Amino acid sequence: MRIDPAEAAALAQSGGVTFFQYRNKNGTRRQIYETALRLARIIRTRGALFILNDHADIAAAVGADGVHLGQDDLPVAAARRILGPEALIGISTHSLDQARAAQTAGADYLGFGPIYRTRTKDAGAVQGVETLAAVAAAITIPVIAIGGITRDTIGEVMSAGARGAAVIGAVCSAPDIPKAATDLIRAMGAGSKKQGGGR
Repeated sequence: MRIDPAEAAALAQSGGVTFFQYRNKNGTRRQIYETALRLARIIRTRGALFILNDHADIAAAVGADGVHLGQDDLPVAAARRILGPEALIGISTHSLDQARAAQTAGADYLGFGPIYRTRTKDAGAVQGVETLAAVAAAITIPVIAIGGITRDTIGEVMSAGARGAAVIGAVCSAPDIPKAATDLIRAMGAGSKKQGGGR
């Protein structure tokens, strides 16, 4: 059963999620705009950050906090001209070279993966946790792990140096979305403590 994006966002936010990205590869630009506008109103009025995938112009039109770009989307500098200097701009990357290029281009953060196999998107070959750790060690901007991450593996990616993780199925497919979000956040915290040498 598919859940309405705005309803899913509200439920996830009640479970503690503070950073949202809306991704729609199949909708028309008008459909993306209308859904993104609804999401921006719900998410930002509750104090969380809202990022739109791919479309810098639509992100600007709906008042999003930024845009997340793919390798074939606008360059960072062009997106920055549309959104302004305060916007968050992220890029999906799938290799150490792409990660370094994203940082050099002025991205604020990058998504890296897929770390594990995923059915959500075709993002190429699985990169694994060891490659994630190498990327996190090589750059200074935050790395968000993407691809097939679950409650059982999110601690592992955080321990490898990720600053966050992008999840869809682990939250939106759960019977209790707020609880799934809370459980993931707790597991992230435990993984971050291991990364920092905590117990």
